[in-house]
Amino acid sequence: MSQPIDVAALAASYAGKSPQDILKLAFDLFGDDLWISFSGAEDVVLVDMAWKLNKSVKVFSLDTGRLHSETYRFIEQVREHYGIAIEIMTPDPALLQPMVNEKGLFSFYLDGHGECCGIRKIEPLRRKLSGVRAWATGQRRDQSPGTRSQVAVLEIDSAFSTPNHSLYKFNPLAEMSSEEVWGYIRMLELPYNSLHERGFISIGCEPCTRPVLPNQHEREGRWWWEESTQKECGLHAGNLIAKS
Repeated sequence: MSQPIDVAALAASYAGKSPQDILKLAFDLFGDDLWISFSGAEDVVLVDMAWKLNKSVKVFSLDTGRLHSETYRFIEQVREHYGIAIEIMTPDPALLQPMVNEKGLFSFYLDGHGECCGIRKIEPLRRKLSGVRAWATGQRRDQSPGTRSQVAVLEIDSAFSTPNHSLYKFNPLAEMSSEEVWGYIRMLELPYNSLHERGFISIGCEPCTRPVLPNQHEREGRWWWEESTQKECGLHAGNLIAKS
């Protein structure tokens, strides 16, 4: 049996290291059991770094069925650019159809995004992660002062672990700023979502994402009709647990 992983010690010792060092640690510990989460936004930096360390890197993305057409095109750009497979996870029709039939396509404007995100994002992600030992995300501390300011570079995923399955979560870009991310994209001429050219910063589903104004924080373009400290769809619900 493999040695237990001291998550707290590793998180502390790698806190100041580069994203590449953190990804190398992730591959050293988990190899092909590590999956990279790609959201169709700035996660191309994470994919690029991971691909340079492991050409057979495993990548998955969530298709909610409500993404912008530009996002779908971007996912295909990344697939072709790196010559990698991107596993697409979709909602369970047995859950989605009853909600849409009963409440219509825009119920989240009235009763919040929780139910819709739960069906379109959380259930497919939980289904995916149930058979995964470790995953890496593109979360950064500067993305959301209310919910992501304490993101660790390595943690046990409190939202998706079970009593019989500890899920390890790496956040290699945690300490990168938005400026550093875009400097990396421009320097290496990586593909990016064309919505960024129209004022979109944090990009999610089409009905729940809008451009931000000058000096607005990027998460203000998401679920703008809701209270600002809860602007997580549930993919990173552990951030909210950690703050409570």
